[in-house]
Amino acid sequence: MHGLGNDYVYVDLRHERVRDPGRLARAVSDRHRGLGSDGLILVGPPDAADAHVRMRIFNADGSEAQMCGNGIRCVARLAVDRGIATANPLRVQTGRGTLQVGWRRTETGGFDATVGMGVPELACEAIPAVIPGIPPRASVVAWALPAGFWGDQDVDGWSARSGLEGGLTLVSMGNPHAVLWCGEPEAVPLERIGPFLEHHGWFPQRINVHVAQAMGDGQVRMRTWERGSGLTQACGTGASAVAVSAVLRGVARSPMRLALPGGHLDIHWPGPGEEVVMTGPAEFVADAVLAPHLAREAG
Repeated sequence: MHGLGNDYVYVDLRHERVRDPGRLARAVSDRHRGLGSDGLILVGPPDAADAHVRMRIFNADGSEAQMCGNGIRCVARLAVDRGIATANPLRVQTGRGTLQVGWRRTETGGFDATVGMGVPELACEAIPAVIPGIPPRASVVAWALPAGFWGDQDVDGWSARSGLEGGLTLVSMGNPHAVLWCGEPEAVPLERIGPFLEHHGWFPQRINVHVAQAMGDGQVRMRTWERGSGLTQACGTGASAVAVSAVLRGVARSPMRLALPGGHLDIHWPGPGEEVVMTGPAEFVADAVLAPHLAREAG
């Protein structure tokens, strides 16, 4: 399944057993030797009394993530389509708690979901981020990066060419996110600066990286580098973080529509202390049976 091209392999734990999900995630995510995906999502019975279903997310490198905005919409569709749970709203247990997902079938046979993504966290200790000179409980919003921060990552002058504003904003949506605003996201070599920031010493659990451009009238363009997966077509928690950053910086007002390489997400965030609400599609691709060598990876 995929949400705006952010594709995952989903395993229904009612019928299957996965002993080593990190290992299986690496095997199925390889687009040359596996099925190909941004990662693996396991769907099973919840531990939490207030949830109908549980999801666990594993990135393409096998690391586990706390939450996936595109993935949770697909989990809702899988649960409804397969009769796992049909409540509306559906309550999904994730690594950042139980979240509510309202859903509807479209006139063309599609499936849209609206997800309460939770209240964003801005304090450095919640990201987590350890930045010299910034207290753990302080937030980082439009914070000017130190001179020479990019070093040899900017040898071709991409920061000037892309209109990079130079200010960093950090947001946790259960997953950690770094947002940079610029005049042209396509001019940013995200395949280079993404891993540079992801593995920077400031971020002990690594970080997702987004470059965004405010287009006016509540429209925002963005691109994403996901920790553990690389360049992706979309990121739901990342789009939420970008929307939060847009409101905090005053470059766009809520509600807003975010254009990602894979399509559009609608995000509403009234402001600090309030929950982010995201709406977008969930698409079924195919049922599959793992080849014997991949099945062995599952244990």
